Amino acid sequence: MEVLTEARNASRRFGAFTAVSGVDLLVKRGEVVGLLGANGAGKTTLIRLLLGLLQPSDGLVRLFGSPPSLEGRRRVGYVPQTLGLYAGLTVAENWAFTAAAFRNVSTPIPERIAAWKHELAGSLPLGTQRQVAFALALSHEPELLVLDEPTSGVGPLGRARLWEDIRYTADRGSGLLVTTHNMEEAEQCDRLVVMADGKVVTSGTAAEIIGGRKVTEVRCKDWSRAFRLLDANGFSVQGHGPALRVAASAADVGGLISREGLDATIEVVAANLEEAFVAMVSTPAAA
Repeated sequence: MEVLTEARNASRRFGAFTAVSGVDLLVKRGEVVGLLGANGAGKTTLIRLLLGLLQPSDGLVRLFGSPPSLEGRRRVGYVPQTLGLYAGLTVAENWAFTAAAFRNVSTPIPERIAAWKHELAGSLPLGTQRQVAFALALSHEPELLVLDEPTSGVGPLGRARLWEDIRYTADRGSGLLVTTHNMEEAEQCDRLVVMADGKVVTSGTAAEIIGGRKVTEVRCKDWSRAFRLLDANGFSVQGHGPALRVAASAADVGGLISREGLDATIEVVAANLEEAFVAMVSTPAAA
């Protein structure tokens, strides 16, 4: 598949601070790449490098095979975290402005946002604003679509519809780079790139990233007491339905539970993507 955008050993420094360090990443036509990382991991800085909004301090960045340029950016659709809407303009005026910027003035406003065309963009609920921003980003049929936290503040139904649109866009041949904190959304990506402290910790499919990681599952009638006990003793513990999942060995967990006289079933099970992600970004050097 054709590579649409690529970073090779790319770094970006701001004075003494290194926001992105030696990063490799590429997005090919027809695929959805998820960019994962905690706040401050360097995701947005990396996106700005790929788009040519920042210059790398070291390394190489390419957009459609060439250094990022205005002409290359005309082939890109971009939804930043701030959405990029003009709050004081109506939806129709935002659409007209975007169409003019991309020399696409004959394209009518799409039906899915036409109901709000006379509303000021800044007056709309956040979820609706995101739908509008997504439609604007698609208005010129971009070959590469870059979405920075596209479903933040969107309800479950809105998220599902946006991901249907994301997959449809990829199936039509565009490449997509999507940042998200939602692990269920991340599992819908074809590949994932995980960043921590400005570096790529790992990359691959969700299954490859989880690998052979395991957690200890605890089932106990006194669920709340078991949770408090594990938490108080420094274990990373999460509730999943009737079970507790603990990022620690069964021996350590079982020993603590037994010493406190709790009747529980202890079992080692496969980790999920969220647990693998937390383990990697908590101890990136060991991942």
